[in-house]
Amino acid sequence: MNTDGCLRRDEITPHTGLPTHHLISLDYRSSCHHNPAAMQKTVHSEILRSALTAKGWDQKQLAEALGVSGQAVTNWMKGVDFPRPATLLKLATTLSLSFEQLVRSDTTDQPVIAFRKKGAAKTTDEHVLHARAMGAMLKPLVAHLPARQSLRTQISDTSLAYDSLQATAAAVRAKLGIGPEAVLSYEHLIGQFAENDAVIVPVMWGAKNTHENALHILLPAEKVTFIYLNLDTHLEDFKFWMAHELAHVFTPELAGKDEGEDFADAFAGALLFPRELAHHAYVSASHRRTPSSVIGALHDFARDHMISLYSVFNEVSKYAHARGLPALKVTPQQVHAARNSGNVRGELVSATLFRPLPPEPAVYIAAAHTVFKSAFFTALQALLRERGTGAGYVQQVMSVPLADAQALHDELLH
Repeated sequence: MNTDGCLRRDEITPHTGLPTHHLISLDYRSSCHHNPAAMQKTVHSEILRSALTAKGWDQKQLAEALGVSGQAVTNWMKGVDFPRPATLLKLATTLSLSFEQLVRSDTTDQPVIAFRKKGAAKTTDEHVLHARAMGAMLKPLVAHLPARQSLRTQISDTSLAYDSLQATAAAVRAKLGIGPEAVLSYEHLIGQFAENDAVIVPVMWGAKNTHENALHILLPAEKVTFIYLNLDTHLEDFKFWMAHELAHVFTPELAGKDEGEDFADAFAGALLFPRELAHHAYVSASHRRTPSSVIGALHDFARDHMISLYSVFNEVSKYAHARGLPALKVTPQQVHAARNSGNVRGELVSATLFRPLPPEPAVYIAAAHTVFKSAFFTALQALLRERGTGAGYVQQVMSVPLADAQALHDELLH
């Protein structure tokens, strides 16, 4: 790092060979003035001065605390330069300022971020800053993607009312050419991403128990979406997360908003297990007398449709409530306990796709092409060859360790 704080320099089937089924010169050697975030944002100099006054510091003391030059701080204050993500985060932490307080931005072209989070995990300024920086760095990739689609699917009715939501899910299923009781396959979902200029980026981020298991980055000006899907998650959850992300693609105006998250969750459940299936599951489970037998009946449907037991229970419960029927003789807590016991949840998607783990770079890249129909690595390869960009760029846009990024970089330029 320079003293100014700038950087330098179907179904998913088991593995049988190959799977079947953190600039604008884009190099760490580039000048700070090529920082893509700097083209859209400036530091709130008035708030920064107030924070320094409150702390009893001058700009020189701030520079020393951040490990940057005094000129770098001066440039930030004048609005002619902008700190890199790591420096910006350190600046915010040092002065106890939020990202929104510290940064003045033109939001018209700012990447729109949506996280698929773990439970009630809190989204921090660090998460948002990191994801927005990734979005800015993805912009140069767009020129190397296939031509944009002239027609896309958009959902105008985003009501959460039961019958309206079911009608929306039915319309999407009809577009896919499948009936209301058919199993919705991974291929159906994957095809819709490609048809709507959404680029799947399969990643192995580990079992993320604290925050995102998927990341949605919409570039408004380019009208392209990047969907990061964590393969280190259970098969039974993966299809739901894909359907959730597809809802964001179909409702771009809601991406990054709380109502967008609510709709995406509700849509995913209705699409994967619509009311016709919920009716059959209710009939089968409602006559059972014990919680374990109710769970057993629901589990049969979950297994057949390759979704979680809780998803089935949730959709059946919504169906019963909408139709004024008695609730099933089982509680959400009992369903969760059954779901988390034994080997009900199955193995991880990554373990299903790749044996041994971790996969060789060539096998991993091939899976992105063959399984997820993704143009990400093709575009990345073209960009690396055109710009002579180093592995640091791969590390940033994929949010992976540098060693993994280097291996992918070497494979793409092989």
